[in-house]
Amino acid sequence: MPCRLHFRTGIVLDLSSRTYQPTGSQTTTCPPFPRPFLKWAGGKGRLLEQYQLFLPLTCRTYYEPFLGGGAVFFHMVGRFEQAVLADINPELVNVYRCVKERVEDLIFLLKLHQQEHCQDYYYTLREQHHLDSPVARAARLIYLNKTCYNGLYRENSHGQFNVPMGKYKKPSICNPQLLRLASLALQSATVVELPFESMLEWPLSSQDFVYCDPPYHPISVTSSFTRYNRYGFTAKDQERLAMVFRELAKRGVPAMLSNSDCGFIRRIYAGFPMHGIQASRAINSKAGGRGKVTELLITSR
Repeated sequence: MPCRLHFRTGIVLDLSSRTYQPTGSQTTTCPPFPRPFLKWAGGKGRLLEQYQLFLPLTCRTYYEPFLGGGAVFFHMVGRFEQAVLADINPELVNVYRCVKERVEDLIFLLKLHQQEHCQDYYYTLREQHHLDSPVARAARLIYLNKTCYNGLYRENSHGQFNVPMGKYKKPSICNPQLLRLASLALQSATVVELPFESMLEWPLSSQDFVYCDPPYHPISVTSSFTRYNRYGFTAKDQERLAMVFRELAKRGVPAMLSNSDCGFIRRIYAGFPMHGIQASRAINSKAGGRGKVTELLITSR
């Protein structure tokens, strides 16, 4: 079923075909389709072309239990009737809810952050860990995400964001069109704070589709980046996720999962189709540790 969204400036979006048309005489030179509004380590925006063959053309409900930057969700808009987006990170869930429900308030605060941005302002705002307003917390996270080192999200053991400021001359902190388009796309989604095991309690069927993008299992000591929040993601967590994936497959639910290409992951997903994906490393303190690497895309059938 095509998904047609009406943008506040009078543009009708047909997101199933990625086309748009002005409803009046207004024209625009920027094709308005939704895409991630956060920078995210391991984001899948550059891999979508390789993923295309494995994504369904249509589904009833799209499920994503490791939300992150949401690149695959935004790419899938127009192919599903509804979506359930989950993450264990409460601050990330809050951001998506605010983009969905209070985007204009969010834009207002981000414009203020953009005006005030400097090193002192960054570290002052970074230390404000207990803001009461959900939209103020969301604006803080987006601001830090756009101005911190490499867009890296990392928390200490107390759940406090602790990434230093990045070296950007003119960071793009507030993009109103991008946020409004994301808000439109999120109108068909329910955003929840839940662990990945909750998938087994969802009303999944063969008409739905699940995409899992967990923190990757490290292929070396230096490549380890599994602790983006206070909880971390261990080898035991990987094994529990593999058990959930097998149960989804047993129930006939179409599912797809991304992870690193290593013996451990190949072993716990043995028996499933595995596809090599060429990706680029971006988060590494040494330039020699960046470059092309093969990842795995695992499908339930």
